Amino acid sequence: MLQPRPGGVRGMEAKEWRRRSRSVAQISALSLPLPPKKLIGNMDREFIAERQKGLQNYLNVITSNHILSTCELVKKFLDPNSYSVNYTEIALQHVSMFFRSEPKWEVVEPLKDIGWRIRKKYFLMKIKNQPKERLALSWADLGPDKYLSDKDLQCAMKLLSSCSHPYIYKVTFATASESSALVIRPFSEKGTLKDLIYKAKPKDPFLKKYCNPKKIQGLELQQIKTFGRQILEVLKFLHEKGFPYGHLHASNVMLDGDTCRLLDLENALLGLPSFYRPYFTQFRKINTLEGVDVHCFGHLLYEMAYGRPPDSVPVDTFPPAPSMSIVTVLESVLSPEAMKNGMPTVSRLLQMPLFSDVFLTNSEKTQFKIPTKLKEALKTAKECIEKRLLEEQKQIHQHRRLTRAQSHHGSEEEKKKRKILARKKSKRSAFESGEEQTMKYSNSNNSAGSGASSPLTSPSSPVPPSTAAGASTIPSPPPPPAAPPPPPNLDVPMQPDPRPVNSTSRGALLSSIQNFRKGALKKTETCDYSAPRVS
Repeated sequence: MLQPRPGGVRGMEAKEWRRRSRSVAQISALSLPLPPKKLIGNMDREFIAERQKGLQNYLNVITSNHILSTCELVKKFLDPNSYSVNYTEIALQHVSMFFRSEPKWEVVEPLKDIGWRIRKKYFLMKIKNQPKERLALSWADLGPDKYLSDKDLQCAMKLLSSCSHPYIYKVTFATASESSALVIRPFSEKGTLKDLIYKAKPKDPFLKKYCNPKKIQGLELQQIKTFGRQILEVLKFLHEKGFPYGHLHASNVMLDGDTCRLLDLENALLGLPSFYRPYFTQFRKINTLEGVDVHCFGHLLYEMAYGRPPDSVPVDTFPPAPSMSIVTVLESVLSPEAMKNGMPTVSRLLQMPLFSDVFLTNSEKTQFKIPTKLKEALKTAKECIEKRLLEEQKQIHQHRRLTRAQSHHGSEEEKKKRKILARKKSKRSAFESGEEQTMKYSNSNNSAGSGASSPLTSPSSPVPPSTAAGASTIPSPPPPPAAPPPPPNLDVPMQPDPRPVNSTSRGALLSSIQNFRKGALKKTETCDYSAPRVS
């Protein structure tokens, strides 16, 4: 939750909030519920409290939107210390240093904000002796899941340019340093699969293209079947090679006619977080990179079928689709049962009716030879990535349990229950203390009335005169005169009357004791005859 500063959000903070809000709203074309400002009376306590609630609601709307929550403007406002670095300048510095050793490349223009990552920047490139050919350069900082050594990382990056597969987008050049990596690919004017779904221009900013599309329309059934089959085939190929991926989404699928080609294979090597990580970290059954790929494929299939991402995951009910076979696949990946039982394998998805009858005609040969030593390093890195995923899922699970418990105890219903229980407990303790006082008072009266006689020791003992008078019950016969009376037993409580004492009489007695006032007693004159008389 937003923690407002003392005195509320005002001054420079409020101005910065409004400025960034306008920027996000203009780029994304969304109507965001920013609360209105006030010129007079903006220091009133009521207005500050009301505005804080409005700003919290505004923040909740932004953070619940998956694309907006990854926006650089939002992250810089919420955590300015962690996102104070200008990564565009850093990227330009690294690219300039690269050009010193590779003078044949030349920057045409920066491709500003075409991706969703803050620490990844894009530039439009060209080769000096081939000025008409356009290339896209991507520079990225290393991420938290980078577990390869610098030597193994450099070897793996160079291996990408030698990879040949009909459904993997070709890499022209790739290299890595101690802190970042750089990849050059051919630039496609047609854009990605996400551009096709949202009818967007490839060079436009990510927020503008995908945050609030003007028209929502899914792809045709045959396109869904073909593209889905091609993507599953390349995922199966990478899994068999032991090459980690985990970064499947519609913007990482390049279109080349009727063929889909996978992008950004280097992301897993650099340790970058996945686009759908906020989703699959919520479910402990998605604990392998293969399972992550299948889960991401479910998001992609949903987007191809309905023209938009799912509102939330898991999905309880799916809208009508072009074919029931699409819903069958989606249920096996995105339904609540799938989240509880785990993801199906890629081979299992390929056997489903939606993809099993698709015939692929591409005859391009595959080539992706990974050295044995690098294979072992990739296997170790994959295990480390999965281990960190499990730890994060465990932390989220514990936090959710704690939040649920706090929410349950803080609910109005639970507060009412606790009040009722406290009231009952108070009444019970008062009643028990009243009974105890009544018993003490009765015992003291009984002792005073019986004088020096011994307390009752058994049901056959004689009834004291003070209680036998007027009693309706017949007293027990006296013991034989020859037998001496037994010694007093102090452990046996005194019985003032053999008749049962009901709670009404006890309550009345307790009330009379509590209402006793010393001042209400009549004054008496005492004649003292104890002094000696002298005649």
